[in-house]
Amino acid sequence: MSVKHPSLGILLKVAATIAFSLMYVVIRLAGNVPVGEVVFFRGLFALVPLLVVSWFTHGPRSVVLTAHPWLHLRRSVAGTASMFLNFYAVDHLPLADVTAFSFVMPIFAVVLAALLLGETVGPHRAFAVVLGFGGVLLMVEPHAGFGSALGSATGAAAALGGAFLSAFVVVFIRHMSATETSEAIVFYFMAVCASAGAVTMLWWFTPLTASQGVLLVLCGLLGGIGQVCMTYSYRFAEPSLLAPFDYSAMIWATALGFLVFAEVPERMVLAGAAVVAVSGLYIIWREHKLRLMRRIRVSLP
Repeated sequence: MSVKHPSLGILLKVAATIAFSLMYVVIRLAGNVPVGEVVFFRGLFALVPLLVVSWFTHGPRSVVLTAHPWLHLRRSVAGTASMFLNFYAVDHLPLADVTAFSFVMPIFAVVLAALLLGETVGPHRAFAVVLGFGGVLLMVEPHAGFGSALGSATGAAAALGGAFLSAFVVVFIRHMSATETSEAIVFYFMAVCASAGAVTMLWWFTPLTASQGVLLVLCGLLGGIGQVCMTYSYRFAEPSLLAPFDYSAMIWATALGFLVFAEVPERMVLAGAAVVAVSGLYIIWREHKLRLMRRIRVSLP
């Protein structure tokens, strides 16, 4: 059993949000590169931080050990498809907007857990889900109105699709976590990402300049660092404690978008993100409360 160090878990979680936000900045700075090529670099070079960390923990061999390879394939395909959509959205939306749409994932996860895992969704969480989808409508409005550009609309659709597939990933990992290590889950995900990206490069490939190559390698390293930090944060603190710190990503995305690209997020998107964040936090609080109640019932004679 891992020893809980809540402050270290929080620090790692915040570090993960910063690493992923910087990764999006680096992708944008790389310029006009096919999405599949970006995914290839993201998957391949993200393996470096994972292998380095595994060397000091369970050993590099632990990252490939698995009893259920098909479960990894299912999770990795969903995660890779989500990555393609998210990276497409990064090219067509302000960074803060991409981050705001990612907040919808916990709401989708509640619905999918009810449908796929048979989890009970009470009136409290049902209300939070409805409220969250109301926030989604607010976020979509600036990108789906009559005056919006086609790229903006497709970017918003891609970001929502990425969040939806990420919710599948959450449900799959819940199912896998009883038998599979975090290192193996990350390794096979990155391997499938790199493979899928490499396949697309047979048709869509752009020769890279030296600066683009460096930026895409950095993209992979930052993604790997973020993945490792996020994975290990849950070893030191409870998910319910860490979940609110996911929303710190909005701070980094807004600040970096303004400082690097002079982007100012739409007010409607920020309002919708706030609604979605409130509904997501309520879902997290409700699930934490229900777990405590179940523990109390079990402990009673």
